[in-house]
Amino acid sequence: MRGWVTSSPRRTSLHAVTAGGVDAHRVAEIGKYRVLLDPPRADLMALVEVAALVAQVPMATINLITDTEQHQIATHGFDASVCRRADSMCDVVLDAGAPVIVPDASQDARFRDNPFVTGVIGSVRFYATHQLVTPEGVVIGTLCVFDEQARTITDDQEKALVSLAERVVDLLELELRTRELSSSVVELEDARAELERSNEQLAAFAGQVSHDLRNPLTAVTLSLKMIEEEVEAAADDQLEMTFLLHRAIGGADRMQSLINDLLAFARVGGELQRGRVDLAAVFAEVQEDLATALAGATVIVGELPTVIGDGVQLRAVLQNLTANAAKFVRPGQPARIEVDSVRLGDRWRIEVTDHGPGIPADHRERVFQPLARVNDDIEGSGIGLTTCRRIVEAHGGRIGLTDAPHGGTCAWFELPD
Repeated sequence: MRGWVTSSPRRTSLHAVTAGGVDAHRVAEIGKYRVLLDPPRADLMALVEVAALVAQVPMATINLITDTEQHQIATHGFDASVCRRADSMCDVVLDAGAPVIVPDASQDARFRDNPFVTGVIGSVRFYATHQLVTPEGVVIGTLCVFDEQARTITDDQEKALVSLAERVVDLLELELRTRELSSSVVELEDARAELERSNEQLAAFAGQVSHDLRNPLTAVTLSLKMIEEEVEAAADDQLEMTFLLHRAIGGADRMQSLINDLLAFARVGGELQRGRVDLAAVFAEVQEDLATALAGATVIVGELPTVIGDGVQLRAVLQNLTANAAKFVRPGQPARIEVDSVRLGDRWRIEVTDHGPGIPADHRERVFQPLARVNDDIEGSGIGLTTCRRIVEAHGGRIGLTDAPHGGTCAWFELPD
């Protein structure tokens, strides 16, 4: 059997570091295993029981040693506790670099005055320990077996204890890697959910482009056709041609802006481009883009506020709600649309009211679902209100439909001030 170890046959590279640096490194390594504050782990408790059986002693423990304390994280034969590092027997031989076997600690100069030997804390006589070394080469503690009777162990028992000490580190590492893997799985699930959200938004974007750009594109097309007719007729009215050109260019610019901003919003992690948005000015642009759809309609605009949000996105909401109001009319009657706002505490409520046939109460939530339509006879893709809800909720607001006083529908959305 190997005798008492009084010098170390090998040293880790950490011995070249200051004691404070070694302690800091050790504390960091111990911290990542998360065992100091948790209840004793069943696998570690089972392992120290095996260690006691192998050495044929009544007591065994796994000690982790920080800069100031010794923590018994698993014990057999006695209750675990925390003591000062200065009182720890294992601290004396923490850097021994090899198993330490002491037949009678009361006769060993290193331990005979230790409170675990003198009776102040315990009456240890036989003491055997081996260091717990992490894969990074950091000694974080020990696996100890001991008895209150002086005795010895065989070489085979010693080898078995060394192997068990290595298994302690294996168990700590296994739990650490399992936890890291679980964290990675959660992160992957979050990434998958974000990608699914992005894909849904990209799909909605494709539909929204075809839906929201139809009206300004119509305005551009009509303006260009009128220019073509003017050119063919060799018209002398240059002012009219200039107006039509500006209108066509303005519509095209707004379409480009809408495409860019909607695509940015649909990307993974895309955020709204927030700023001060004058809804009155925005609605003026909407009316221009919807000039064809609003032909013959009466549009009454009240006072609209300036809010904080994404101007392009909010214009898409107003454009959708106004286009819907222009479509849903009573047979033989022109559209009549009222746009107004009201202050509700710390929120602004914007209302777009039509004088159409109205929407049944049991359909008002369904129409916000993708591809849902109230009337198949009315042109539309069924994605406009879905897009509006997505945009408004991204702004921290909400959107809905109610009855209008005159029997039509009031489409409203609320935005934080």
